[in-house]
Amino acid sequence: MSNRSAFLDAIAWAEGTPRFGDENGYNVIVGGSLFQDYADHPRQSVWLPKLQIYSTAAGRYQLLARYFDAYRVLLNLPDFSPNSQDAIALQQIKECRALPLVDAGDFDAAINRVGNIWASLPHNSYGQHQQTLDNLRAAYVKAGGVLA
Repeated sequence: MSNRSAFLDAIAWAEGTPRFGDENGYNVIVGGSLFQDYADHPRQSVWLPKLQIYSTAAGRYQLLARYFDAYRVLLNLPDFSPNSQDAIALQQIKECRALPLVDAGDFDAAINRVGNIWASLPHNSYGQHQQTLDNLRAAYVKAGGVLA
């Protein structure tokens, strides 16, 4: 397994999606419900009482519908399938200039760069539960990632 795949697994682990359903988190709607059709983002607005917000987060990496619309055009994606979700997450990592760090196994620096994308990662101000760097690193290594 490549460092990129392990890094994506660590993000999914942090977001908590793989523990729902049987599709490795790719069909998870925020809050834990599931969707069945990958033709498009499910676009369900879910009330999160603990945070007092509505969210359209869905998929393995909990992507908001409005971001899917932009990335679908940018990356010419046909759907919201697992391949499309992975491509979007890798694009987001690339936009943060973290992909070379991931490839090199500089995990901590890569997490620092992408922390503002995913609420479950350190280094953001979303006010949601953040995983520790140590636990993220352990998930990455468990998924086959190699540290520099």
